[in-house]
Amino acid sequence: MKNIIVDCYENYKEEDRLTTNNARKIEFITTTRIFDELLDNKMKVLDCAAGTGVYAFYLADKGYEVTATDITPRHIELIKQKLMDKNYNMNTSVLDATDMNIFKDESFDVVLNMGPFYHLITENQRQKCFSESLRVLKKGGILVTSYIPRYYVIQHVAMGDRRYLDMKLAEQIINTGVIKHEDEKCFWTDTYYSSMDEMEELYKRNGLKIIDHFAQDGISPLLQEKVDSLSFDEFEVWCDYQYRICREKSILGASNHVIIAGIK
Repeated sequence: MKNIIVDCYENYKEEDRLTTNNARKIEFITTTRIFDELLDNKMKVLDCAAGTGVYAFYLADKGYEVTATDITPRHIELIKQKLMDKNYNMNTSVLDATDMNIFKDESFDVVLNMGPFYHLITENQRQKCFSESLRVLKKGGILVTSYIPRYYVIQHVAMGDRRYLDMKLAEQIINTGVIKHEDEKCFWTDTYYSSMDEMEELYKRNGLKIIDHFAQDGISPLLQEKVDSLSFDEFEVWCDYQYRICREKSILGASNHVIIAGIK
């Protein structure tokens, strides 16, 4: 499984994902706005699937002590290159988020689990990742998990490629949440799509007090052409609107990416 995911990201420019257009930027804008509300810059943060470091660098630039890990070697190399232009250090490591034994118990005030969860297609893998995140998190610390809602995904892929407007595929995602790389109509890689209720149950079952649950980008990816055509002032209004509605329950299932946060 690991090599499949790594191969996917080694050949994909993750560093461009949140910067190429306004419809994508809104995820970062909304997420960092809420991070500024939830987090304190004296916190020690583990970004356990940092990608190329967009959130890790955002927090480090604000004074957080950040450790950035990722399963994809290319991503860690890009983070190291960016660090050469920074006046601070950031610990980095190539790491599988289901096994973080390089870190001691209760090492971090915040764990950002914002990438691995939706690439773990078995419940056992997901629980391993979740348990490891909790193990390295201090009591009273904050666990942040990103997921992709299963009721959104067919709408999104069908807008991009009609080959995936397929009822059998839709039923597979609705019923199981799982797409595997060998599936006939796999449009990405091994992926698990979750739901608001499932994620809240996961947090409660593991003893976490939920403190936030919000849509990172809402329906903006479905409206990409419209959102990208907005003027600067219009886009600001759209971002403010997205922020105002991002915690509405009906929006959570209609968003491309969603975050749930809880206190250990």
